[in-house]
Amino acid sequence: MDKPQILIVEDDLDLSEMLSTYFRVQNYEVLTAAWGEEALALSREHDIDLFVLDIRLPDIDGYEVCRQLRIQRRTQNTPIIFLTEKRDRVDKLQGLELGVVDYITKPFDIQELRLRVRNAISRVNRQALVNPVTDLPEGEMVDERIRTAMLNITRWTALQISITTLNTFREMYGFVAADDVLRAVTLMIRNAVREHGTPDDYIGHLGPEDFIIMTQADNVEAIRERIQRRVEQSREYFYPLKDRDRAREAMEANYLRLQTAIVDHTDNIPDDVDFIRSLLADRLS
Repeated sequence: MDKPQILIVEDDLDLSEMLSTYFRVQNYEVLTAAWGEEALALSREHDIDLFVLDIRLPDIDGYEVCRQLRIQRRTQNTPIIFLTEKRDRVDKLQGLELGVVDYITKPFDIQELRLRVRNAISRVNRQALVNPVTDLPEGEMVDERIRTAMLNITRWTALQISITTLNTFREMYGFVAADDVLRAVTLMIRNAVREHGTPDDYIGHLGPEDFIIMTQADNVEAIRERIQRRVEQSREYFYPLKDRDRAREAMEANYLRLQTAIVDHTDNIPDDVDFIRSLLADRLS
Protein backbone atom coordinates (compact mmCIF):
# COMPACT_ATOMS: atom_id res chain seq x y z
CA MET A 1 0.00 0.00 0.00
CA ASP A 2 1.29 3.50 -0.81
CA LYS A 3 2.39 5.59 2.13
CA PRO A 4 0.25 8.65 2.91
CA GLN A 5 1.97 11.84 1.78
CA ILE A 6 1.95 14.92 3.98
CA LEU A 7 3.28 18.41 3.29
CA ILE A 8 4.73 20.32 6.25
CA VAL A 9 4.69 24.08 5.65
CA GLU A 10 6.88 25.63 8.34
CA ASP A 11 9.52 28.36 8.16
CA ASP A 12 11.25 27.29 11.38
CA LEU A 13 13.76 24.97 9.72
CA ASP A 14 14.68 23.12 12.92
CA LEU A 15 11.02 22.35 13.67
CA SER A 16 10.38 21.43 10.05
CA GLU A 17 13.30 18.98 10.04
CA MET A 18 12.20 17.45 13.35
CA LEU A 19 8.63 16.91 12.09
CA SER A 20 9.86 15.56 8.76
CA THR A 21 12.15 13.02 10.45
CA TYR A 22 9.47 11.97 12.93
CA PHE A 23 6.73 11.38 10.37
CA ARG A 24 9.04 9.49 8.03
CA VAL A 25 9.73 7.09 10.88
CA GLN A 26 5.93 6.80 11.29
CA ASN A 27 5.73 5.52 7.68
CA TYR A 28 4.66 8.70 5.89
CA GLU A 29 6.06 10.27 2.75
CA VAL A 30 6.98 13.83 3.76
CA LEU A 31 7.46 17.00 1.74
CA THR A 32 8.46 20.31 3.32
CA ALA A 33 8.11 23.96 2.36
CA ALA A 34 9.23 27.12 4.15
CA TRP A 35 7.23 29.55 2.01
CA GLY A 36 3.54 29.73 1.17
CA GLU A 37 4.06 30.01 -2.58
CA GLU A 38 6.41 27.03 -2.46
CA ALA A 39 3.70 25.01 -0.70
CA LEU A 40 1.14 25.93 -3.37
CA ALA A 41 3.55 24.88 -6.13
CA LEU A 42 4.16 21.52 -4.43
CA SER A 43 0.41 21.01 -4.02
CA ARG A 44 0.01 21.26 -7.79
CA GLU A 45 2.82 18.78 -8.46
CA HIS A 46 2.08 16.09 -5.85
CA ASP A 47 -0.93 14.19 -4.52
CA ILE A 48 -0.92 15.40 -0.93
CA ASP A 49 -3.00 13.52 1.65
CA LEU A 50 -2.69 16.15 4.40
CA PHE A 51 -1.17 19.59 5.02
CA VAL A 52 0.42 20.65 8.30
CA LEU A 53 0.38 24.41 7.82
CA ASP A 54 1.93 27.17 9.91
CA ILE A 55 0.05 30.48 9.88
CA ARG A 56 3.10 32.74 10.03
CA LEU A 57 5.13 32.40 6.85
CA PRO A 58 7.68 34.74 5.22
CA ASP A 59 5.63 35.57 2.12
CA ILE A 60 1.87 34.88 2.34
CA ASP A 61 0.24 33.75 5.55
CA GLY A 62 -1.27 30.35 6.19
CA TYR A 63 -4.80 31.70 5.80
CA GLU A 64 -4.07 32.73 2.21
CA VAL A 65 -2.38 29.40 1.50
CA CYS A 66 -5.50 27.68 2.82
CA ARG A 67 -7.78 29.82 0.61
CA GLN A 68 -5.72 28.94 -2.44
CA LEU A 69 -5.77 25.23 -1.60
CA ARG A 70 -9.54 25.30 -1.23
CA ILE A 71 -10.11 26.74 -4.73
CA GLN A 72 -7.87 24.13 -6.39
CA ARG A 73 -9.86 21.11 -7.49
CA ARG A 74 -7.23 18.56 -6.44
CA THR A 75 -6.85 20.01 -2.91
CA GLN A 76 -10.31 21.37 -2.16
CA ASN A 77 -11.09 18.45 0.17
CA THR A 78 -7.56 17.65 1.40
CA PRO A 79 -7.39 17.96 5.22
CA ILE A 80 -5.38 20.87 6.64
CA ILE A 81 -4.07 21.09 10.20
CA PHE A 82 -2.98 24.55 11.33
CA LEU A 83 0.17 24.55 13.46
CA THR A 84 0.56 27.95 15.10
CA GLU A 85 1.43 30.07 18.11
CA LYS A 86 -1.86 31.98 17.81
CA ARG A 87 -4.32 31.06 20.54
CA ASP A 88 -7.08 33.63 20.07
CA ARG A 89 -10.58 32.31 19.46
CA VAL A 90 -11.01 34.60 16.44
CA ASP A 91 -7.91 33.08 14.79
CA LYS A 92 -9.28 29.57 15.28
CA LEU A 93 -12.67 30.58 13.89
CA GLN A 94 -11.02 32.09 10.84
CA GLY A 95 -9.21 28.82 10.18
CA LEU A 96 -12.35 26.74 10.68
CA GLU A 97 -14.29 28.96 8.25
CA LEU A 98 -11.66 28.16 5.62
CA GLY A 99 -12.17 24.43 6.10
CA VAL A 100 -9.25 23.64 8.40
CA VAL A 101 -9.94 20.28 10.06
CA ASP A 102 -7.78 20.80 13.15
CA TYR A 103 -5.82 23.45 15.00
CA ILE A 104 -2.76 22.78 17.18
CA THR A 105 -0.93 25.50 19.08
CA LYS A 106 2.79 25.58 19.83
CA PRO A 107 4.33 24.15 21.90
CA PHE A 108 2.56 20.88 21.12
CA ASP A 109 2.72 17.21 22.02
CA ILE A 110 4.21 15.31 19.06
CA GLN A 111 2.19 12.19 19.92
CA GLU A 112 -1.02 14.22 19.88
CA LEU A 113 -0.09 15.68 16.49
CA ARG A 114 0.61 12.18 15.14
CA LEU A 115 -2.82 10.95 16.25
CA ARG A 116 -4.57 13.98 14.77
CA VAL A 117 -2.77 13.49 11.45
CA ARG A 118 -3.66 9.79 11.41
CA ASN A 119 -7.32 10.43 12.27
CA ALA A 120 -7.73 13.18 9.68
CA ILE A 121 -6.36 10.96 6.89
CA SER A 122 -8.50 8.02 8.05
CA ARG A 123 -11.66 10.14 7.88
CA VAL A 124 -10.87 11.15 4.31
CA ASN A 125 -10.20 7.54 3.30
CA ARG A 126 -13.56 6.46 4.69
CA GLN A 127 -15.33 9.29 2.86
CA ALA A 128 -13.58 8.32 -0.38
CA LEU A 129 -16.13 5.52 -0.81
CA VAL A 130 -18.73 8.21 -1.57
CA ASN A 131 -18.50 10.61 -4.50
CA PRO A 132 -18.04 14.13 -3.01
CA VAL A 133 -20.16 15.79 -5.72
CA THR A 134 -23.17 13.46 -5.96
CA ASP A 135 -23.04 11.68 -2.57
CA LEU A 136 -23.45 8.38 -4.43
CA PRO A 137 -21.32 5.36 -3.54
CA GLU A 138 -18.33 4.46 -5.69
CA GLY A 139 -15.31 2.17 -5.71
CA GLU A 140 -15.42 -1.04 -3.70
CA MET A 141 -18.89 -0.28 -2.30
CA VAL A 142 -20.33 -0.40 -5.82
CA ASP A 143 -18.36 -3.50 -6.79
CA GLU A 144 -19.66 -5.32 -3.71
CA ARG A 145 -23.26 -4.38 -4.51
CA ILE A 146 -22.89 -5.65 -8.10
CA ARG A 147 -21.59 -8.99 -6.78
CA THR A 148 -24.48 -9.22 -4.32
CA ALA A 149 -27.07 -8.54 -7.05
CA MET A 150 -25.56 -11.18 -9.33
CA LEU A 151 -25.72 -13.77 -6.59
CA ASN A 152 -29.10 -12.96 -5.03
CA ILE A 153 -31.35 -11.45 -7.73
CA THR A 154 -32.67 -13.82 -10.38
CA ARG A 155 -33.44 -11.24 -13.07
CA TRP A 156 -30.79 -8.59 -12.29
CA THR A 157 -29.92 -5.86 -14.79
CA ALA A 158 -27.03 -3.38 -14.78
CA LEU A 159 -27.65 -0.08 -16.58
CA GLN A 160 -24.73 2.28 -17.18
CA ILE A 161 -25.40 5.98 -17.80
CA SER A 162 -22.41 8.07 -18.96
CA ILE A 163 -22.23 11.81 -19.69
CA THR A 164 -20.15 12.47 -22.80
CA THR A 165 -17.83 15.46 -23.29
CA LEU A 166 -18.27 16.67 -19.71
CA ASN A 167 -14.52 17.33 -19.65
CA THR A 168 -14.93 19.76 -22.56
CA PHE A 169 -17.76 21.49 -20.71
CA ARG A 170 -15.58 21.67 -17.58
CA GLU A 171 -12.75 23.32 -19.53
CA MET A 172 -15.16 25.93 -20.90
CA TYR A 173 -17.10 26.78 -17.74
CA GLY A 174 -15.10 25.43 -14.80
CA PHE A 175 -15.53 22.56 -12.39
CA VAL A 176 -18.32 24.27 -10.40
CA ALA A 177 -20.60 24.33 -13.46
CA ALA A 178 -19.62 20.74 -14.34
CA ASP A 179 -20.40 19.62 -10.78
CA ASP A 180 -23.82 21.25 -11.09
CA VAL A 181 -24.44 19.12 -14.19
CA LEU A 182 -23.47 15.97 -12.27
CA ARG A 183 -25.82 16.87 -9.43
CA ALA A 184 -28.68 17.59 -11.81
CA VAL A 185 -28.24 14.30 -13.65
CA THR A 186 -28.02 12.49 -10.31
CA LEU A 187 -31.37 13.97 -9.30
CA MET A 188 -32.91 12.88 -12.61
CA ILE A 189 -31.57 9.36 -12.12
CA ARG A 190 -32.93 9.17 -8.57
CA ASN A 191 -36.35 10.37 -9.73
CA ALA A 192 -36.46 7.87 -12.61
CA VAL A 193 -35.57 4.97 -10.31
CA ARG A 194 -38.13 6.09 -7.75
CA GLU A 195 -40.85 6.31 -10.40
CA HIS A 196 -40.09 3.17 -12.40
CA GLY A 197 -37.89 0.99 -10.20
CA THR A 198 -38.18 -0.72 -6.83
CA PRO A 199 -36.99 0.21 -3.33
CA ASP A 200 -34.21 -2.38 -3.70
CA ASP A 201 -32.70 -0.74 -6.80
CA TYR A 202 -29.19 0.64 -6.39
CA ILE A 203 -27.44 3.72 -7.84
CA GLY A 204 -23.67 4.28 -7.77
CA HIS A 205 -20.65 5.42 -9.75
CA LEU A 206 -18.48 3.34 -12.05
CA GLY A 207 -16.42 6.46 -12.76
CA PRO A 208 -16.66 10.22 -12.07
CA GLU A 209 -19.10 10.73 -14.97
CA ASP A 210 -20.35 7.13 -15.21
CA PHE A 211 -23.39 5.98 -13.22
CA ILE A 212 -24.63 2.44 -12.69
CA ILE A 213 -28.14 1.35 -11.76
CA MET A 214 -28.78 -2.18 -10.52
CA THR A 215 -32.45 -2.90 -11.15
CA GLN A 216 -34.92 -5.52 -12.35
CA ALA A 217 -35.02 -6.48 -16.02
CA ASP A 218 -38.68 -5.47 -16.35
CA ASN A 219 -37.98 -1.88 -15.28
CA VAL A 220 -34.74 -0.99 -17.02
CA GLU A 221 -36.13 0.40 -20.29
CA ALA A 222 -38.59 2.69 -18.53
CA ILE A 223 -35.81 3.99 -16.28
CA ARG A 224 -33.45 4.56 -19.18
CA GLU A 225 -36.06 6.35 -21.31
CA ARG A 226 -37.11 8.59 -18.40
CA ILE A 227 -33.52 9.67 -17.72
CA GLN A 228 -32.70 10.30 -21.37
CA ARG A 229 -35.87 12.32 -21.88
CA ARG A 230 -35.28 14.51 -18.82
CA VAL A 231 -31.64 15.20 -19.71
CA GLU A 232 -32.59 16.03 -23.29
CA GLN A 233 -35.23 18.49 -22.05
CA SER A 234 -32.81 20.14 -19.62
CA ARG A 235 -29.50 20.27 -21.51
CA GLU A 236 -29.84 23.88 -22.62
CA TYR A 237 -30.24 25.01 -19.00
CA PHE A 238 -26.91 23.47 -17.98
CA TYR A 239 -25.20 26.32 -19.82
CA PRO A 240 -24.86 29.88 -18.45
CA LEU A 241 -27.62 32.22 -19.58
CA LYS A 242 -25.18 34.47 -21.44
CA ASP A 243 -24.02 31.50 -23.54
CA ARG A 244 -27.36 30.16 -24.75
CA ASP A 245 -26.28 30.57 -28.39
CA ARG A 246 -23.15 28.53 -27.68
CA ALA A 247 -25.35 26.09 -25.82
CA ARG A 248 -27.45 25.47 -28.91
CA GLU A 249 -24.29 24.94 -30.95
CA ALA A 250 -23.02 22.52 -28.33
CA MET A 251 -26.32 20.66 -28.36
CA GLU A 252 -26.12 20.32 -32.12
CA ALA A 253 -22.63 18.87 -31.62
CA ASN A 254 -24.19 16.47 -29.09
CA TYR A 255 -22.31 17.78 -26.05
CA LEU A 256 -23.57 16.62 -22.66
CA ARG A 257 -25.56 13.80 -24.19
CA LEU A 258 -25.95 10.46 -22.49
CA GLN A 259 -24.53 7.12 -23.53
CA THR A 260 -26.10 4.00 -22.07
CA ALA A 261 -25.36 0.30 -21.90
CA ILE A 262 -27.13 -2.72 -20.40
CA VAL A 263 -25.83 -6.04 -19.10
CA ASP A 264 -28.20 -8.52 -17.49
CA HIS A 265 -28.68 -12.08 -16.22
CA THR A 266 -29.27 -13.41 -19.72
CA ASP A 267 -25.64 -12.70 -20.72
CA ASN A 268 -24.52 -15.72 -18.66
CA ILE A 269 -21.35 -13.97 -17.54
CA PRO A 270 -19.06 -15.08 -14.71
CA ASP A 271 -19.24 -13.63 -11.21
CA ASP A 272 -16.62 -11.03 -12.12
CA VAL A 273 -17.22 -7.32 -11.60
CA ASP A 274 -14.32 -6.31 -13.86
CA PHE A 275 -15.88 -8.37 -16.66
CA ILE A 276 -19.21 -6.56 -16.19
CA ARG A 277 -17.47 -3.18 -16.25
CA SER A 278 -15.66 -4.13 -19.45
CA LEU A 279 -18.82 -5.45 -21.11
CA LEU A 280 -20.77 -2.28 -20.21
CA ALA A 281 -17.97 -0.11 -21.64
CA ASP A 282 -18.03 -2.09 -24.91
CA ARG A 283 -21.79 -1.65 -25.24
CA LEU A 284 -22.00 2.10 -24.59
CA SER A 285 -23.89 3.89 -27.32
